Amino acid sequence: MADFLIHTGGLPDWIAWAITASLAAFFILNVIAGGALAFIWAERKIAARIQDRLGPTRTGGKFGWLQSLADGIKLLTKEDLMPDGADGLLFRLAPYVSFCASFAAFIALPFAFDFVGQRLNVGVFFVIAVLGLEVFGVILAGYASASKWSLFGAMREAAQVVSYEVPLGMCVVVPVMLAGSMDLVTIGEKQAGWFFQWYLFHDPFTFITFWIYVTCAVASVNRAPFDLAEAESELVAGFHTEYSGLRWSFFFMAEYGSMFLVSALAAILFLGGWNGPVPVASLLGLSDGSGDTTGYFVRLAGCANLMTKATLGVLIMMWVRWTLPRLRIDQVMTTCLKYCTPIAAVMFVGAMLWTLALPGGFFRGLGRPAGEIREGWLLGPGGMSLQVQKNGEAPPSSSRFEQSESPVSQVGL
Repeated sequence: MADFLIHTGGLPDWIAWAITASLAAFFILNVIAGGALAFIWAERKIAARIQDRLGPTRTGGKFGWLQSLADGIKLLTKEDLMPDGADGLLFRLAPYVSFCASFAAFIALPFAFDFVGQRLNVGVFFVIAVLGLEVFGVILAGYASASKWSLFGAMREAAQVVSYEVPLGMCVVVPVMLAGSMDLVTIGEKQAGWFFQWYLFHDPFTFITFWIYVTCAVASVNRAPFDLAEAESELVAGFHTEYSGLRWSFFFMAEYGSMFLVSALAAILFLGGWNGPVPVASLLGLSDGSGDTTGYFVRLAGCANLMTKATLGVLIMMWVRWTLPRLRIDQVMTTCLKYCTPIAAVMFVGAMLWTLALPGGFFRGLGRPAGEIREGWLLGPGGMSLQVQKNGEAPPSSSRFEQSESPVSQVGL
């Protein structure tokens, strides 16, 4: 879009990139805020059905569609309280730190090819690293609240998140190794085709790694059975016990945003990303290139595909929350250190040996040729991918291994 505004609209570079960045931030913010409204309603209905209740039935008609919106309006008008003895600056800052960490991680998350706020060659590392910063908001909230119960919840969250980041990172390394890149767009592109090209079905070790990732992702976003930071039955509400009004809602927007993020990341790493189980576009002879209108609609369909997978992941987390009992803190740490971490390490070694023996997995030779994968550092000037010859190799040019001048690929390995 920035290139279009520069070359066609005649705008200065900085104005074009400012407009592009503002639009990307606007759309990402609506994904988080709008998703939180929908997911809160869905969680109430799912919890009610599991417990043999009806859930919201009045506000917004039979299914209570507007219940979350009504709650949002209530929170906007609710008095914002702060306990005596609290650290005013840190108390007010904590919810924004949590929300900004969840929001910033979406910058490098591709919803389809070219549908990404900022494409990074180290996109996987960026998303995992920034998402882990959310714990600082939780720690600040517990410390600044002048409440021992809030502090207990914050310390539990710190121990839990820091511990589960180890096996989570080891699980993420497996698809990175299979793709040979940390660029999320490249990882998604390499799984194009039929569903058996997804890394979930690459080998038995990667299949098990996916479920370890699911367990660690649930723990990293503080969801049951790992929601010890809140623990309503013990700590009333944990780290955000003393919060009310709009600041209280920021914690929940951050939580639901993080749930959607880790689900979308799982879809990109293991479930084909924006590629469906059946390559409809390829069978119809449609291209996802950036040079025609048809390619735009193909990428838009891919975006809907990825969001559907991520939404299903969030719904599964809700199902797990209202099905399994909460673990004790010692059980949470035991699950991480004695089970998830060793299993993730063994699966990484197994996937590595399997890749050496069968580079293409079970379905060797049916994937896309390596030369067709549009790596971020292979983008030419203006963000356009270099032409690929029929034999799958890029045309001879010194620019193939040079960094593009486009801001899209300024962050390199």
